[in-house]
Amino acid sequence: MSQTLFDITGKVALVTGSTHGLGMAMAMGLGRAGATIVVNGNSSQEKVDNAVAEYKKEGITAFGYQFNVADEDQVIAAVKKIEKEVGVIDILVNNAGIIKRTPLVDMEVADFKQVVDIDLVSPFIVSKHVVRGMMERKSGKIINICSMMSELGRNTVGAYAAAKGGLVMLTKNMATEWARFNIQINGIGPGYFATSQTAPIRVEGHPFNDFIVNRTPAKKWGDPNDLAGAAIFLSSKASDFVNGHILYVDGGILATIGKPLNEE
Repeated sequence: MSQTLFDITGKVALVTGSTHGLGMAMAMGLGRAGATIVVNGNSSQEKVDNAVAEYKKEGITAFGYQFNVADEDQVIAAVKKIEKEVGVIDILVNNAGIIKRTPLVDMEVADFKQVVDIDLVSPFIVSKHVVRGMMERKSGKIINICSMMSELGRNTVGAYAAAKGGLVMLTKNMATEWARFNIQINGIGPGYFATSQTAPIRVEGHPFNDFIVNRTPAKKWGDPNDLAGAAIFLSSKASDFVNGHILYVDGGILATIGKPLNEE
């Protein structure tokens, strides 16, 4: 019974921004659980193709498509092509995103808008054109990748926090409008994870590393594979009555405002 609840064998999952990092970790988890993975990236077709090869090394059925998630015309064309060449999209993970670390007072309006376009507007665009098929079939799963910055502010990430905070409310409104079609729309809010991007600062004695380890009740950085279980849960029958929820996978950071562990 439990295996059936979490079985996504044969489902087609489009994961945006899945050529590396946490997007790849979640997509790998979905693929190992039986889903066919549609890999998306925008930087180059070569990077997409290289990522597809990585999935295939793991025995995962994967296909790659380069398109800009913030460009509606590209999204429309890509969704049509995916549904023709791979199959209807059962699971959508809106993971693609960027961050620009600039104090708000110094940030250019164009940079602020770019962050909001990719981190908030693109999940709306992609979902809008994927959900139509889900509504017709009365079945589907959409997962929006939020952030701890959906709940908290932090210096120099104002545009990112604004977009990710908005993504929480977009998720709730998607659920409000689409849950009646047996579509579940939820979010995942990752904490701080050990990725190649964070490797340079994940060394003992580095101020930010010490800050994260001591502020996290679990007292460690997350393993990217820790996100796989959340993604599988929200993509499977196990979450069929879960809607408009944000699942924070953060080692407990958002649970506390207590002293850092090294100050106890």
